[in-house]
Amino acid sequence: MGPRVAELLHDHPQGWVMRVIGGSGRAEVRWIRADLRARRGQALLTIVAVAGIVTALITAATLLEDGTNPWRGLFERGRGAHVWIHTKGVPDVAALRGLGGVTDIAGPYRSAPATLAERGRKVPIALQESTAELPPVARPLLREGRWLDAGNPEGVVVEQSFARALGLRPGSPFPVTGLNGATHTLVVAGLAESGDQGFYPEWTPGLAWTLAPTLTMVEPAPGRTETVTGLRLADAAYTDIVVQQAVITLRNQVQRVSTWREVRASMELDNRLLGLLLALFGLAGLVAAALALANAAGGRILTQLRDIATLKSLGFTRGQVIRMLVAEHGTLGLAGIALGLVAGRLITTYALSGTVVVPLSPGPTLAIAAGTALVVLVAVWLPAWRGGVTPPIPAAPASPPGGRLSRLARLALLVRLPPALVLGARDAFTRPATAALTVAGVAVPMMMITIGLGCWATLDDFIRHPEQVGQAAALSVRPGDLTAQEALGRAMADPDVVTAYPGVELDALVPWQTRTVRTRALGLSGDPYPFPVVEGRMFRDRGEAVAGQGLLDLLGVRIGDRVRMTIGGTPLIVKIVGRVIEPEQDGEVLSFGIDSLAAKDATPPQFYSLVLRPGADPGEVRRRLESRSLEVDQAVNPADRLAVIRLIIVALVAVLALIGLANLLTASALGLRDHLLDLAVLKAMGLTPRQVMATLVTGTGLLVTAGAVLGGAAGASLSKGVIDLEGRSSGVGAGIGRAPTPGMLAAAVLVAIGASLLVALIPARRAARAQVPVTAR
Repeated sequence: MGPRVAELLHDHPQGWVMRVIGGSGRAEVRWIRADLRARRGQALLTIVAVAGIVTALITAATLLEDGTNPWRGLFERGRGAHVWIHTKGVPDVAALRGLGGVTDIAGPYRSAPATLAERGRKVPIALQESTAELPPVARPLLREGRWLDAGNPEGVVVEQSFARALGLRPGSPFPVTGLNGATHTLVVAGLAESGDQGFYPEWTPGLAWTLAPTLTMVEPAPGRTETVTGLRLADAAYTDIVVQQAVITLRNQVQRVSTWREVRASMELDNRLLGLLLALFGLAGLVAAALALANAAGGRILTQLRDIATLKSLGFTRGQVIRMLVAEHGTLGLAGIALGLVAGRLITTYALSGTVVVPLSPGPTLAIAAGTALVVLVAVWLPAWRGGVTPPIPAAPASPPGGRLSRLARLALLVRLPPALVLGARDAFTRPATAALTVAGVAVPMMMITIGLGCWATLDDFIRHPEQVGQAAALSVRPGDLTAQEALGRAMADPDVVTAYPGVELDALVPWQTRTVRTRALGLSGDPYPFPVVEGRMFRDRGEAVAGQGLLDLLGVRIGDRVRMTIGGTPLIVKIVGRVIEPEQDGEVLSFGIDSLAAKDATPPQFYSLVLRPGADPGEVRRRLESRSLEVDQAVNPADRLAVIRLIIVALVAVLALIGLANLLTASALGLRDHLLDLAVLKAMGLTPRQVMATLVTGTGLLVTAGAVLGGAAGASLSKGVIDLEGRSSGVGAGIGRAPTPGMLAAAVLVAIGASLLVALIPARRAARAQVPVTAR
């Protein structure tokens, strides 16, 4: 009679059997409580493993959901404009208001380019006209300080991400210089956020709101300003149609058009990459958790067969047994789900408060909880059903199934391995189904850990070889107050500067003129900038260009097609001859030689991209160039923006390792239970405790080794493809993925196997120290 049944009979010595059928609910609860008390450590591991997976899924869904993106909260609270139209003069507002789908108008507002002198460098900014009262549409959300005041005309309100990048606070001086060269000392009155412009520096130039008289003071010439008008729509799905109608209505007045999609994309790039990585790990972890739960439940039910048989002989039905087992093992999974929901909410509310504005909505949260609960219940129902069909024989044998020696055991005999290893090889595959679950339970986490190492290796490759992500030039120099030739001469005078490529970045209307994309003229067609071409070839002649994956997808074109765009009213027709890795603007960038532009757009160059000699320190070179009155910007490596992924990988590896640990402990306990009588016989025959330990550890270690090797091999073969698939979907383009290095992969597999063997030693040492009579009993 098992200890659980004995406890029930001890609690109810009289009349218990007669009340089993009629009052089985209380008996089931007592059974569950007694069994959980007997395996507190394993129960806790199961709860924590499920909680870790649910936490990862909640965090992933929170980062992926549109409502969690900063753009949505800013846009809705500020009643942002879906479309912004930049025109030469004041447009026909009545005609725009009459367009189908337009519910409200923001502006028109004047906007003027200017330069902010900040710590010895000059930063381009855009001054935008506003009113002393916050507008009802496209309303900036004031975060610090105060809004514009007619009694304080020198005050400006600065977009918050731009202010943070420059270290500006309310009360900071804000000296701006207009195109006429006159400098005006303004003061930061407040900081505000907006859903109508992306975060700086991904979205440039920096934005500042000012009163109309102040804008006129900085830029008195009407020809040097443009007018921006925002359109708020009843349905964002009709954005493209409204843009087409607006361009046709205003005709040649339109300079460029931007939409809410571009702003949202600029704000959500990093979150999307991080969220997809978390989702991938979470889903794979959920599969691993299901395998671990099925293995744990199956192992525990195997150890309870005699007790279950006794209960059935006392009157428990098959349904009652199944219900009791599902309740016991399912409760652990459901407790993990509840803990994971709480942990996920806390992480997304507090730990990610800098990037997450809106918590996960109830729909996705309920879907995650229900889906995980379904997986848990299915995982525990299958072994519970097996336990329910146990025959009602109180003395049901608990010995493992017999059979022939496995091929591995035969091989061990042929090569004359020590007896302990031969016995361990035999024991590993005594139960094929359980062995397969154990191998799969180790292989799935190992596969995802290997894919995570591939992500790590990709980020390392970005840092070691920035030229492979379009950053062969570490610095860019803008002439500022100097002429282009003077700036070039001063830059090339630095001993660490090898080459300087002239460049211009302009916005261009796409063929159907519903939105604008970035065009980059860099280098000459005969001497191009070293873009990282992964398909096709580099441009060699005027009229040839290379494009990012995002632009190819946006326009629906392929390498070899011709594209017609409009830059400042001038048509530009180019042939796309190659695809490049393009981390900027979601890959929606067209690059070509500066001599492919019209003279009015190409002369003088806006900047020079500087390629430094190998080993040069970009920061030191930048300081030297700034001391020569040059405006210098340093390239930001995509790996720096995605550095948080390294922390996420470490956390997820820990969760997956915990799942593997729980699965391993289950396999070890089941192996020990299956071979208690064998161990007693072996000890009686003279095997030392060390040999007994070797037998048990070998049985578990072979399964772990098989799972680790299979998972590592699968992860190594899939990691590059998975990363490239993500690169393609995000617009950066395929060709960025890197598999983990052989040394990294070998180290991961060896660490996994070594850690698993150390864990397997815990039950093995306990069994080896047990006395023969006790073990036999």
